Amino acid sequence: MRRYPAFDGCKKGIDHLFVERGKRVQKRLRNQFKKWLDILGLNTQKSSHKVLAHSHLGWILSEMGKRVLMIDADSQCNLTGLCLSLAGTEDIEEFYNYSGIDNIKTSLEPVFEGLPKRLEPAKCFEFSNREDLYLLLGHTGFTELDVTIGIAQELKRSLRKTQNIPGVINYLINITSREYGFDYVLIDMSPSVSATNANLLMQSDYFIIPCSPDYFCNMAIHSLALVLPEWKNTYDNIRRHQIFQNAEYRFSNTLPKFIGTILQRYRPKNGVPAISFQSCIGKINHNVATNLVPTLREHGMLINEEMFGTTRIDGGPYNLVNISDFNSLIAQSQKLQHSCFCSVRRTI
Repeated sequence: MRRYPAFDGCKKGIDHLFVERGKRVQKRLRNQFKKWLDILGLNTQKSSHKVLAHSHLGWILSEMGKRVLMIDADSQCNLTGLCLSLAGTEDIEEFYNYSGIDNIKTSLEPVFEGLPKRLEPAKCFEFSNREDLYLLLGHTGFTELDVTIGIAQELKRSLRKTQNIPGVINYLINITSREYGFDYVLIDMSPSVSATNANLLMQSDYFIIPCSPDYFCNMAIHSLALVLPEWKNTYDNIRRHQIFQNAEYRFSNTLPKFIGTILQRYRPKNGVPAISFQSCIGKINHNVATNLVPTLREHGMLINEEMFGTTRIDGGPYNLVNISDFNSLIAQSQKLQHSCFCSVRRTI
């Protein structure tokens, strides 16, 4: 029987992350709406790899009986392309034009274009080969909304007509989630420090940071320790401002909590990262533990370490899982039109 280290390591990590740890978390959050947010751009991770991790995470959660929505908030639309490919869609342009499925930009147009109509739940793409898994399509023009969001947040005293903009994305996610009964919403963000990304992060419940074992990712951890507190202070002021408190689409009162990192894109040797990657992984884990985690704990943006219990791997509790490079599994996944995990089972 052929073994796949990428599958073995990731599947084990996913199991203990969302089963063992999930039992503790869900006891407190059972009747609450949950959103999960990935911070992807600041760690310089290649889009193809962070999208693979994102899509396969959604697939595994749906296999566990959860109803999952994935949102492509990256204007490169790599998540959309991958998911439509897995679903067997051949002509993506025709699908966008004639399928009747909404995308994230057109779903928000009533507010950003000043149209005289209320927001309605987005019509999401449903995977025919994976029950309970859905996608809100991305759009290449989604970044055009960034300027409007930034202006609305900065000119709050003079532009009352923009008061609904900071909370509109959160409102769209909430009404869509209630319409479909989603348990989890996974948001794929663009690789930038933008007003839109700040808006997505600061209205989410949790976030995960995908990492790759290289020098630039380690540098990005330092940047996150500086940027995230600034975003928190900005949105704390927005929440307290009277204009936004009276908005039709109100800003969320939730504070995002950091769950941990996912380290991926390394070459394994004898079931563990090769020596050349072990050094980088160790530096990133040390940077997270000594720099990022204390900063987030100070600002209340960190889940309690006790929630991990005994389900830990090397590198500390906030190193959720190490995933080696998928390599040829990607080609098998696209050929069989299934997640890498399902492709492995069929191949074995």
